[in-house]
Amino acid sequence: MSKLERVPLREAWKHEASDFTPWLAETDNLNALADALGISELVLVATEHWVGDFKLDILCTDGDEQVIIENQLEKTNHTHLGQIIAYAAGVGAKKVIWAAESFRPEHAAALQFLNENTTGDLNFFAVEVELWKIGDSPLAPKFEVVVKPNEWAKAGREQARAAAVTTPTKQLQQKFWIALIDHLATKAPQIRPQKPRPQHWLNNSIGRAGFALNLTANTRDQRLGIELWISGAQAKQHFANLFSQKQDIETKLGFELDWQELPDAKAVRIALWYPNASIEEEHRWGEYVDWLTQRLVKMDAVLRPIVKALP
Repeated sequence: MSKLERVPLREAWKHEASDFTPWLAETDNLNALADALGISELVLVATEHWVGDFKLDILCTDGDEQVIIENQLEKTNHTHLGQIIAYAAGVGAKKVIWAAESFRPEHAAALQFLNENTTGDLNFFAVEVELWKIGDSPLAPKFEVVVKPNEWAKAGREQARAAAVTTPTKQLQQKFWIALIDHLATKAPQIRPQKPRPQHWLNNSIGRAGFALNLTANTRDQRLGIELWISGAQAKQHFANLFSQKQDIETKLGFELDWQELPDAKAVRIALWYPNASIEEEHRWGEYVDWLTQRLVKMDAVLRPIVKALP
């Protein structure tokens, strides 16, 4: 038997910008951080990203939302508290992650205060980065979440706000998405959509900026859908590359897709539909969430590696 020993971060990383930030920005480490935080995923956009006259450590996306990460190799300080707020404003971030060796109670309380007094669109996370070893073993990093938003409380406030300003149909859509997310948490925890809103779609990332594997509940057409949505200047070329693999993709999925190039739009859609499915029939919600969960898991498993491999 040996002793588990915690190691100061500077034994592994001497400098934040040149050592720690590049390590944290690696795909595997961002994935581990996302898992610890319980968010869908973190896709790197840039490190040392200029925001005005200052540099943000790491800029990421979570689907179509901006995420900022500010890191420290020591105990938190007031300077970084101000920086994360300035950087969040500068890039329009929806998620703010502050990673440090340890958090002063005042700073953890400040982030918790922000979570409790801001909209459901804005979320603050505090993460302590730990390094451990046993004897002469390699160092093992661990992310310990100190502060994160109370999703249940925020969802409740969002529902109350939606009830005051949106139509009954929009409120029903948000209620349906909440039910689906609860089901996914039990049956497919690896799938973590973004926050449910009073709208006919639910955003869900697939590991690459400009791509999303979204869910839809169209009350007018009375159908549910799962859509690989691709936007941006390269959307049409990406569509052509995927369409060239159509037979192989559909064989792996076990079902056909609706391939929509959308010639008049700067985006494309590749979708699967479940017709004659109105969310107004709440007694059928169990059927709906089962169908969406099974197909979403399959489409994510098949399409994710293909999407990531696109030039």
